[in-house]
Amino acid sequence: MQDKCSGSFLELVEELQALSEEVASLARNSEYEIEIFNEFADILEKFTPVFDHIKDNEKVMNTPPIRKAVESLEKEFIRAKCLIKNSNSRLLNKQMEDLTQDMGRSLGLVLFASTDLKLDIREKIGALHKELMNSRFGKSLSSSSIQSPCPSPQSGFVSDFESGKETEIEEERQEIVEEREGIEEERISLGIDDVALQLKYGDDERLTFALLELRKLIKGKTVGNEWMNEEGVISILFNQLGSSKPNNRLSILQVLRSLASENADFKEKMADVGSLSALVKSLTRDVEEQREAVGLLLDLSDLPVVWRRLGRIQGCIVMLVAMLNGDDQVASHDAGKLLNVLSSNTQNALHMAEAGYFKPLVHYLKEGSDMSKILMATALSRMELTDQSRASLGEDGAIEPLVKMFKVGKLEAKLSALSALQSLSSLTENISRLISSGIVVPLLQLLFSVTSVLMTLREPASAILARIAQSESILVNRDVAQQMLSLLNLSSPAIQCHLLEALNSIATHSSASNVRRKMKENSAIKLLLPFLMETNTKIRIAALNLICTLSEDVSEELTEQLGDTYLNIIVNIISSSTSENEKAAAIGILSNIPISDKKTTEYLKKTNLLPILISLMSSSTILTTSTPSTHSLLGSVAGILIRFTIPSDKRLQLVSVEHGVIPLLVKLLSNGPVIAKRRAATSLAQLSQNSLSLRKSKKSRWLCVPPSADAFCEVHDGYCFVKSTFCLVKAGAVSPLVQVLESKEREADEAVLGALATLLQDETWESGSNYLAKLLGTQPIIKVLESGNVKAQEKALWILERIFRIEEHRVKYKESAQVVLIDLAQKGDSRLKPIVAKLLAQLELLQAQSSYF
Repeated sequence: MQDKCSGSFLELVEELQALSEEVASLARNSEYEIEIFNEFADILEKFTPVFDHIKDNEKVMNTPPIRKAVESLEKEFIRAKCLIKNSNSRLLNKQMEDLTQDMGRSLGLVLFASTDLKLDIREKIGALHKELMNSRFGKSLSSSSIQSPCPSPQSGFVSDFESGKETEIEEERQEIVEEREGIEEERISLGIDDVALQLKYGDDERLTFALLELRKLIKGKTVGNEWMNEEGVISILFNQLGSSKPNNRLSILQVLRSLASENADFKEKMADVGSLSALVKSLTRDVEEQREAVGLLLDLSDLPVVWRRLGRIQGCIVMLVAMLNGDDQVASHDAGKLLNVLSSNTQNALHMAEAGYFKPLVHYLKEGSDMSKILMATALSRMELTDQSRASLGEDGAIEPLVKMFKVGKLEAKLSALSALQSLSSLTENISRLISSGIVVPLLQLLFSVTSVLMTLREPASAILARIAQSESILVNRDVAQQMLSLLNLSSPAIQCHLLEALNSIATHSSASNVRRKMKENSAIKLLLPFLMETNTKIRIAALNLICTLSEDVSEELTEQLGDTYLNIIVNIISSSTSENEKAAAIGILSNIPISDKKTTEYLKKTNLLPILISLMSSSTILTTSTPSTHSLLGSVAGILIRFTIPSDKRLQLVSVEHGVIPLLVKLLSNGPVIAKRRAATSLAQLSQNSLSLRKSKKSRWLCVPPSADAFCEVHDGYCFVKSTFCLVKAGAVSPLVQVLESKEREADEAVLGALATLLQDETWESGSNYLAKLLGTQPIIKVLESGNVKAQEKALWILERIFRIEEHRVKYKESAQVVLIDLAQKGDSRLKPIVAKLLAQLELLQAQSSYF
């Protein structure tokens, strides 16, 4: 409520009336002790007409004694509000009765001072006064049913009042009023001492009122510094801060902030470690308390002793950083300012970085002393950073000063900067910052250096290069790959490993074709092959990966470079390595050898590579896992199988099929990555090309014992067997092939259609068309016309032309095919127009003499 001295009496009563209504509402809506609080609310609501009468009679009621009595009611209402919020169920009946009777006494003061009120109004006030004084909770509170067992002087006076004997007790009433005023004055004069006692020893309820009174005393300057110091108020408040309830803790903090803002001596008293620790504890509590606590700490932070001590209090900086990133704007602002003050100490700046706030650390990297820079860089290199932290450091500008330290600093500065940059470089977003900072050339210069004192820097330098090489931006340094290659045989194993990883990253970039060509021209593969005999697994795998990458577009010279020696080493790696990555790289190299190289085929056949691969694929869970290395492995295995299924060598096909190639190829269609599906379809197409010539005709004279009916193939019109005729139908491969066309991946379309086309050759086109239609393969083939490449579209059109020779299929698929065909005729590649026109004519959508032919 406003200052009672400056406000009007009417405003005072209106505010008090609003407070009584607020407390009544709070009582009705309390979740505890519903019966008691409802009874109390019933009483409070009876104050409303009393306040209305007082306002209506403002002229006669606006006297100092009545004003003082009304103000005493305010205290009781505030006390009631606190009691409802922080009730103690065991003592609640007694507390409520005491509180209600105190309200009665305050109302009695109003009654006694209201000498000029009309009799009927005084009677109404007297009735409420009596009810308050006789209140008992937990049973009916009706005034008619409650008799005061021990009437007080006030209640006796009211009884006389009710009997109408006003002129007989006037003298007695005046004496009582004077006595009450004297008691009230005594109560006020003793209030200062009571405040100190209640602050020290009062329970939470009494502490609440003591704090309210203390705030009034401070605001009204009723107490001075001498009293505050004599009573040890600041020490008392900090002691209470650790054990009080939340509402009192908040009040304590507000009082302390008020004192700190008024007096420098008070601030000094709040700067001891115990007090600061109590404030730090408040940083862990609810939002309002956090806000007040951080505000007070900020107020105290102009004392050097405070920011020196605060940084050493456990949890302080962590909580300040959390508040800085929190939703409360006031607390966040104050926390940021306090962190800024604390960051003048380098140790505090490091603690902030450990808590995820890096701006002070970056500031020291940019503008600190040489020793501060080294301290920050060294600490940064030792922190376990998350990707989010690395991103923050990059965004805050940590990379540029670290690169500068590496370029121009002394040995210790170079080492700490490189170690920190090595940690930051593991985040992709920071790689572009490293490259733009111009670090690549100095890193290479360091690797070429033979100065002994710089040797310790070469490993972190090579590690950073390996990370940087993951970005295509490194290609702006044109000769970087050649320089790294020339360093390979001059480096330690750890550096060799990093350089090989970097070279492989560079070679795999989509725009690195010129780099790969130059590497091969400079005999990179020949340089790398000896690393295949390395005992260091990491180096061996890295070399295999790089050879595999470089061999993708190498022709006959790859075989010459490998020779029997290295072919044998690679096959041994495939059969004995426990690393999936190593197997994938080794198999990848073999899959890149041209299929036309028959000498290599014979050699690989002699080394029993095929059964090794079949065993590898069947004895592990590789077909049911999905990782980059398994995808690479499956694609490479499927690539090698093309070599062992070439249609020109039926004997080799037979050997391959006997080892179980066909079931593996069918599994790859269902479970492999798209490159494996494409290559598996190619192998199946090669095998199927010979199925018709290998079938056993049902009319053959050479069949002594006719095969079972299950062996008859409806497409080849004869007896087919997976192991002897390589039949797609009997292998169950047609449905998986169709499913590949139904997927969203289009890279395998051409190979799959090539395999399906083997079922529609001149001798089998009709039975093959019916079989595809039966397996619902026609619609997926039409789908290829919409989004496939030109070669795939061409094969799809070839197949559809044969399917649509049959009227049943023309009728069934005409509607879905015509839209696609017309669109293809208008917008498709010109090479497709003749066959598109032929299909449109088949569907009777275009005349045979059309210019499309």
